[in-house]
This record gives sequence, C-alpha cells and structure tokens, in this order.
Amino acid sequence: MKQDRKHFKPKQTETILDSISDGVFTVDMDWLITSFNKAAETITGIEREEAIGHQCCDVFKANICENECALRQTLKTGVPIINKAIYIVNADGDRIPISISTGLLKDEDDQLIGGVETFRDLSLVEELKKEIEGRYRFADILSQNPHMQKMFEILPEVALSDAPVLIEGETGTGKELFANAIHNLSNRKSFPFIAVNCGALPETLLESELFGYKAGAFTDAKKDKKGRFALASKGTLFLDEVGDISSALQVKLLRVLQEKMYEPLGSTKQEKADVRIITAANQDLEQLIHEGKFRQDFFYRINVITLQLPPLRARKEDIPILIEHFISHFNSLQNKNILGVSESALALLMAHNYPGNVRELENIIERAFVMCHGDLIRTKNLPESIKSLQPYMHNAKEKALTLKELEKIHILEALEHNMWNRLATARELGINKSTLFRKIKFLKIKLPRHDGRSSSVR
Repeated sequence: MKQDRKHFKPKQTETILDSISDGVFTVDMDWLITSFNKAAETITGIEREEAIGHQCCDVFKANICENECALRQTLKTGVPIINKAIYIVNADGDRIPISISTGLLKDEDDQLIGGVETFRDLSLVEELKKEIEGRYRFADILSQNPHMQKMFEILPEVALSDAPVLIEGETGTGKELFANAIHNLSNRKSFPFIAVNCGALPETLLESELFGYKAGAFTDAKKDKKGRFALASKGTLFLDEVGDISSALQVKLLRVLQEKMYEPLGSTKQEKADVRIITAANQDLEQLIHEGKFRQDFFYRINVITLQLPPLRARKEDIPILIEHFISHFNSLQNKNILGVSESALALLMAHNYPGNVRELENIIERAFVMCHGDLIRTKNLPESIKSLQPYMHNAKEKALTLKELEKIHILEALEHNMWNRLATARELGINKSTLFRKIKFLKIKLPRHDGRSSSVR
C-alpha cells in the first residue's frame, strides 16, 4: 500500500524558505509575486509586504527584465536556467551582481501555476575578484609575472626622477600604458601627457608636429602652430617608435634633450622645452646603431633608464586575468553578461603565441563578444587562427585540457624559453627551484641532456 505523500503547510514552507541564504520568489501566471523569502528582502532591500501582489519586473529590477527575462524563457520552454549571472538594482539604487536559477511551479495535479526564481548575491565574489586583480594591477597595467612585478616596484622611483626613460618591447606590449603610469605618478601629473607615434609620420611632417612652426615657414603655413613640445609644456612627451626617426631629426632632438631649448620651424627665437621625455621602441636600437641607422649619442641620451617589457608569450600566466579584465570591460561597453570563457576556449587561448601581444588578445576577446550569444565564450567564437591550434586539445570537441596538462604546457614553454636552464625557468615562473623540480617530476617532463647553463652532459 502506498503511503500518502507528506505536504508542508504554507507556514512551514515559509519557515524553510526563510532559513536559506539564497533569495527565492514565486510568481503566478499573471507575473504577480506570490512569495518572497527573507534572503530576497535582504538582497533587494524590499520588504515582503511591498513585493507580494506586485508585478515581478516592478520589484525585481534586473538588467534582463525587458528583453531577456529568464523566468519568462523557462515558462515558455519548460527548460530551467541555472546560475545565470545578471545585475539587479536594489531599493537604494545600487547595482548588485547576482546569479539566478529558474524553474516551473506546479500544483498537486502537475498543472503549471507559475514560476520560481532563486538568486544568490555575488557581491562578495566580485569584491574578491577585485582584490585579486588589485594585487596584480599597477595603474592600468595587469600582470602577475615576476619580471613585470619588479618593474611595478621601481616605477614610483622612476616617475619621481626627470631622467629620460626608454621603454623597449614588441608592438602591443603596453609601452604607452607604462609611459602614462610614469607620468601619472610624477610631479608633472597635473600637466599634459602628449603621445606621438613617430613611425606614423614622414620626417618633414614629424618635425613640424614636434617643434611647431611660424606663419610663412612654408607654403601652407598660414598661421602659427604650436608643436607637441609646446603642448606638453611642464608635462610629459612620449615619443613612440623612436627607432623610425631619421638621423637628421635625431640630431635636433638630441640638442633639445641637452639644452632644453628648441626652435619652431621658421623662427629665429629659441623656446624653452620644459618637458619630461619618454621614448619607446619595438626595434633593437643597439642593432640599428651597429647598422648605422641610429645615432649612438642620441641612444645614450634617451637610454638613461630602460624598461624592457616582455611579450605576452613570455608571461602566459597573465592570460587568464587579462581575459577576465577584457570580459568585464566589454560587458560594460556592450551591455552583455558573459561570465567568462569555456575551459576548452581557455586552453586554446593559452596555447596561442600572440605575435600582437596584449592588444591581439584584447581584439580576440572583442571579436568573441560579437560572435557569442550565450553566457560563455566558447571555441566556436574564437577566430580561425586560434581554432587551428586544436591539436593541443584531446579532440576537436568542446573538451578542455586538464589543469595538469595546461601547467605542463606552460612549464615546457618556460623551460624552452630559458634554454632548459631550470634556475632561470624557476625565476621566470616565480617559484622556488625545488618546487620546479617537483613539478617536472610530477608532470613527467623529459629534460634534454644539455641545458642553457653549459654544453656539458648532465
């Protein structure tokens, strides 16, 4: 004989719902709220009495209410939604990050009578994310790479000096971000930061852009024009792609650096150059000197302090935090709620070498945002150049490499980058040498007979 199913009374159900930390509310088929637990009151800031009997969208003010209501979608399709990240606006007008789950509400005869939605406050999670990001953020630069962290440490001292700084690194590594950070930490932060891409302008135009000109200096000079030195007065002038400057213009810039004076084109009067000069190059300037394409005296004048920015392929530990940063940025710009990338997509992004560096990664995530219509960026949303790295995966499906396999790839790349020198590799990875030895053994990484320390056989 079957036992009668035990049913909870409304008061008992209310007590149970009030005992859980997740917010819960139910609606009837007219979208009127029929129950609202204590956690829902706490998270939204709205009393139960104010919520019950009112339209769901008037109480639960979420960014998806108008067009993408999750509960409406569940009532329409019968398919529950699990842990969808959204934002609501509480009674105080604050924007609260939450995750929601939806389900159908049926009576004893299995007839649909409404819907139920549970939601969890993610504010603490968001705070923890910001705290973690804060540990690896300096100004607008994100990195947990040991070499980058060391540069973060010296930047305040570099900023307080007025000495010229040369920032070397491949295109897209963030040279202008570093220049901006130096300016914003300096005593000149209240004055302009002016950037000039020297490689984008022909020599004659670059000279007039830098020094300005007087009316009549050349055919089209109808009136005086201030140059970048004048515009950056008391501030910072950032000269990017300095390796493309001609030898003749290098001589003029050298004079400005030495004498702190310059002459606008067509003028016979010198003007004061009260600016801090920061230069950047994506070429090997010492090699250009050897080839006779760059002046040695100018190089020594701009190279008082040098910052060498590593390419992204040499600091792949930064890829996950950069991805999260870009996702947050594009969520705000495009009013989307993408949670992150799938494990398999992350595996492919970690395997890519990024010839375009951080800028390329940002472009990849921006493109993926356009192609993504779900909560996660998946392999199918990535460009073909990234998807072609599928051999790194177990198969062509949406299956991820394990964390162990990702770590093995990362350590192998670091070992190869340091010519298998384990001490140098440990320093690059920011771990102890003994820790690296244990990981090599655990991950079953086969080392060559020779390493970068010597040509002797181990």
